[in-house]
Amino acid sequence: LPSPRQQILLFWCYLLQVSFCVSSFSAVAFLHKTTNLRLRQHHPKRSTTRTFPSIQSRPTTTTKAQQKTTSTNTISTFIATEDFSNAIMSEDGILNHLSPDQVSLEIKDPVDPKALEQAKAILKELLTSSSSATTTTSSSNGSTTPSTKIHADNLLQVAKRLKDVDEKSSSAVSDLLVTKEACQTAFESLSETERTALQNIHGRIQAFAQMQRKSVVDMEMDIPGGKAGHTVSPCKAAGCYAPGGRYPLPSSVLMTAVTARAAGCETVVLASPKPAPITLAAAHLAGVDAFLCIGGAQAVATMAYGLDATDGEKTIHIPPCDVICGPGNQWVTAAKSIVNGKCGIDMLAGPSEVLVICDDTANAKIVAADLIAQAEHDVVARAILLSTSAETVDAVDKEVKTQVNALPEPNRSTALEALKQSFAVKCESIEQCVAISDDIAPEHLEIQTKDSQAVANMCANYGGLFIGTNAAEVLGDYGAGPNHTLPTGGTGRYTGGLSVFNFLRIRTWMRVDDASESQGMVSDSVVMARLEGLEGHARAAEARKL
Repeated sequence: LPSPRQQILLFWCYLLQVSFCVSSFSAVAFLHKTTNLRLRQHHPKRSTTRTFPSIQSRPTTTTKAQQKTTSTNTISTFIATEDFSNAIMSEDGILNHLSPDQVSLEIKDPVDPKALEQAKAILKELLTSSSSATTTTSSSNGSTTPSTKIHADNLLQVAKRLKDVDEKSSSAVSDLLVTKEACQTAFESLSETERTALQNIHGRIQAFAQMQRKSVVDMEMDIPGGKAGHTVSPCKAAGCYAPGGRYPLPSSVLMTAVTARAAGCETVVLASPKPAPITLAAAHLAGVDAFLCIGGAQAVATMAYGLDATDGEKTIHIPPCDVICGPGNQWVTAAKSIVNGKCGIDMLAGPSEVLVICDDTANAKIVAADLIAQAEHDVVARAILLSTSAETVDAVDKEVKTQVNALPEPNRSTALEALKQSFAVKCESIEQCVAISDDIAPEHLEIQTKDSQAVANMCANYGGLFIGTNAAEVLGDYGAGPNHTLPTGGTGRYTGGLSVFNFLRIRTWMRVDDASESQGMVSDSVVMARLEGLEGHARAAEARKL
């Protein structure tokens, strides 16, 4: 046995070994944690639930703008749910790589609840006057209800508070409107190149909208003893919204106002906050009748309820609009969900989406450029790549990383944030690509394959379809002809984009000229009414018996 001294030495050696092992383990754990932290900083894990805001309801959807509420105006929306915790990220790329079974869908309400409550408060403020004796009405139970017109003073105060106009220089409600003269001056101040481009875009949008209008006409057919048919007529007043946020969007002015005018609307009202000169120029070219330089819920409310005011010798009249259309932020979407019913809306639109289906013949640089073009729209935009070629996926991903980092600011930062919730899927076949795409029903669907038209013919659900390498989605954004206001969040499964049809009413009629020839129809109606237990209906039909 070791001597007592040797036992003490052995004991201390043992302790040193244990201490070294513990220290080594701690160091390894620290390095592992630090590495993971750095990876998360570069590729933060996203929530597994990704919204695809949309529009018009599926019950809800209308998109992108509907919120959790029992209101009949709300709409729900499709959202894609991806488990990014298992996603693979290439060292040379930036997209999340998912397998087909990691892409799934669920229903989610698109309206932001907080934005909805704020929009409701704004509408209440605009419709309530401090002089309740003259602007509210009393009900039988003694309570008062807000008037049905926007109060000019309140609108001016809201516009100042929300920075639509300068608080110091704007002292009258007329400061909330842009004159036709100002729009014309802006148009004339454009360079020849800018003016020509704007006119060309206007012409193509107008031609496409006029073609759509001609595609639906009045018709009639014979019925027993008479005729029945339908008439097609435009609504009287259209309200158009054009975003005025990160970038001026004169294209949205043309897409909405020109389409409404082509439908035959008598009055076209435009709203866009802090409009840039190019936006004013587009308004002049579109021939809008009134231009409100306000945004958000206050703009939607003003177009929905109308505005009558006197400012010195000026009389201001904004008629209540029958239809309100155009994309906007979460408060615009929330407000549209509130006024839906008081007037019509095109949709509740959400963040922009693009989905590209491609194979090994695709040009990686072009596909990457198209994905980035959507990503730079907004931090919540989404770009999706589906391909049958793993090599193409990797090549596109590498190009995305290279191209996005070459963008100027703030485009680069916006696109990078959006790409965090974007993904690529390597599919086993074109049929699988199409199946996933149809489930998502993307706002923009690009086909870049060996036979793009054949693949396009297989696709069922989308907002806008762009067939072939040369049919860039950005050409649709800037006026190839079809409208760029498209359904998002999966609502492309049951609705389409903005068109003249949003502003048209198809109303049916019938006339009976020969009562004797209508007797068979009368007898059928009597029988059906009694089968449904509606005796009053039966007797009304019997009154037509001879």
